[in-house]
Amino acid sequence: MRVLGVIPARYASTRFPGKPLTEIGGKSMILRVYEQACLAKSLTNVVVATDDHRIAEHVEKAGVKAIITKQTHRSGTERCAEVIELLNEKYDVIVNIQGDEPFVSPLQIETLSEIFLDSQINIATLIKRISNNEELFNQNVVKVVINKRKEAMYFSRSTIPFVRSCDAEFWIDKSVYYKHLGIYAYRTEILKKIVLLDESEYEKSESLEQLRWLENGYKINTIITDFESVAIDTPEDIEKANLFLKLKEQK
Repeated sequence: MRVLGVIPARYASTRFPGKPLTEIGGKSMILRVYEQACLAKSLTNVVVATDDHRIAEHVEKAGVKAIITKQTHRSGTERCAEVIELLNEKYDVIVNIQGDEPFVSPLQIETLSEIFLDSQINIATLIKRISNNEELFNQNVVKVVINKRKEAMYFSRSTIPFVRSCDAEFWIDKSVYYKHLGIYAYRTEILKKIVLLDESEYEKSESLEQLRWLENGYKINTIITDFESVAIDTPEDIEKANLFLKLKEQK
């Protein structure tokens, strides 16, 4: 099975322009993501997909293959689909690796890739159990409910499921809650199909692209993980990342 790791990287971020080139411990974030991805034994190849020549030139100087993609893409999924069209290579599975997680776990990438050894799997993603109320009621933390086959039933920024029997502060003790970690993997032929779908109603409401796939009947398999990387969303998160790196190096 041939698996391609794609790291989408945009320069023009509203909250953090030039984020991929920001240094963490003396090395750019995008190169840290790439190095972590390359440690995943399941990946046949890893490329950076960007709409900006500054990012492309930066990674190419380090010997990393960069692919220039359109600036009109609304998501990393669409950027991954264009990469497949531009490459003259065949891959069975595409892993969409978040470009703002410099410490992404290679083992998680491997786990996500290997689930596609099951020919029935078309789309897969990672989830993690929520253990505190701060995350549970944070609208920036995307929640997901799953069925007994660990297929996603719905994703929401709201707290789901609702527990009717008690006050909200006690919900976390009464039900199991999961948050979505955002890394996706798709079978190549399915990726080509889902990017052609029209924006759906639930997707518009929640601003979550995966709801488009569910509304159109595609199954999203989930894998429960205990590890969560450090995501960089704002300049303030760099301090958090540097602290994480320091603690990691001390181990």
